[in-house]
Amino acid sequence: MTEAPPDDAGARTADQYEWQAVMAAADGLRLYLDSLDVSGTLVSPDDCRVLCERHEDWVMLRGADAELVSAKHWGLSFGAYTTLNSLAVDGGVGHLYGRWLAMQEKPTCRLVTTAGLGDGHPKQFDALAKKLRGRRLAGQELIWPAESEELLTAFGKALLKHCDGLAKQWGADASGQGGTVPGPEHRQQMARFLSMFTYQASLAKEYVAFAAPTMYVRPVLDRLRSAVPAESVWQAVVSLFRARMRAAGPTSVGGLPAVLVAPVGASVPSAAELEQQLASRVVTLGDIDVAIRTAIAFPAGFARLPRMVRTSRLAIKMEVGGCSDNAVERAEQLRMDYQDLWRERAASDPLARVEQMRLRRALLRISDAATSQVKTAISGWGADLWRELEAQLEQQAGALPGDMDVDLALGGLCDLSNQCKVWFSDSFDIDAEVARRRGEGGGGA
Repeated sequence: MTEAPPDDAGARTADQYEWQAVMAAADGLRLYLDSLDVSGTLVSPDDCRVLCERHEDWVMLRGADAELVSAKHWGLSFGAYTTLNSLAVDGGVGHLYGRWLAMQEKPTCRLVTTAGLGDGHPKQFDALAKKLRGRRLAGQELIWPAESEELLTAFGKALLKHCDGLAKQWGADASGQGGTVPGPEHRQQMARFLSMFTYQASLAKEYVAFAAPTMYVRPVLDRLRSAVPAESVWQAVVSLFRARMRAAGPTSVGGLPAVLVAPVGASVPSAAELEQQLASRVVTLGDIDVAIRTAIAFPAGFARLPRMVRTSRLAIKMEVGGCSDNAVERAEQLRMDYQDLWRERAASDPLARVEQMRLRRALLRISDAATSQVKTAISGWGADLWRELEAQLEQQAGALPGDMDVDLALGGLCDLSNQCKVWFSDSFDIDAEVARRRGEGGGGA
């Protein structure tokens, strides 16, 4: 706990995969929305699908059209791509370019990223891409202004460094540039790529989980004329993409092994046969439709589990202070054990009341000292107070009554908190909060 690790790669990798699944789900929902007619009926569901983790992070497919999507999340601290080299490496544009060439320059390409574009070449790169895309859509020749020559040359040099195999391809070009400096034919090729490239700024993972139901699901539910909670539908759809991004979707053959796949006389598999082999990582519009309509029919099955509503003063104070559920449960149990002890003592010992008052004063003194140690100007110091109270009780264990251990003394502090003598945060109107929770259907004491 006290030794800092050299890196946090595991958590970052998991965050990256989760964010990619979220953004792929957003793309899938857009594809689905575009395939709904005005009455909410799905038309041509077999024509569109999403192929996950092949060639790029995912591929959007509609009929004969394909779009390669590279998704790059670099966190809020990354800022922006400040050079073409950064765009090619960190932004994955170099890899996109290589896959675009392998696909015979047919698919469009998109970079989905949390990073912005820095001044200079990166912003000029995006501006030129928009200009060339406009010319392509208008059926015009892909020409660029003279001032963009230097930009294309710099982009070509970045590609030569970071697009695998490109130097060999360009070195064999008739321009005779030897694969080190982009020539006219190379710049024309880059212009074709830029005319098919889109830069898309997206939300960081810190925000997207909260925004996704409203941004990505609500338009679909409006088209379907459904008022179910968007959160339930979002959970259904994103769970579908999480599985397919790991190639963990169901297939018609399950886990049965492949047999007789290439007997004598067999031909090369067709595109349809190859796609069937990739079924575990393909999300069809039919899959999305089933997930959405199932969530609409049974929204509670996909909703987040509701938190247990606690209504005791002790539990509310600890929750407001940021204590864990386990700490709250332990505190409630220790409070009951403490009360049981003094109930039994009072029934047989006439001096028990005096001893209990003496212990109460000592516990309040410990509470006061511990609070001074941990209280901060910001909220959420309740968990620190809980640990400090136990630590101070352990230091003074010898001064406790003979039949009192540290746990029971901690239960005494919990009992005092339930009486509003000890707080785990700044004080507030506890009775109003108890009434509010009970009005929402919470039970307990």
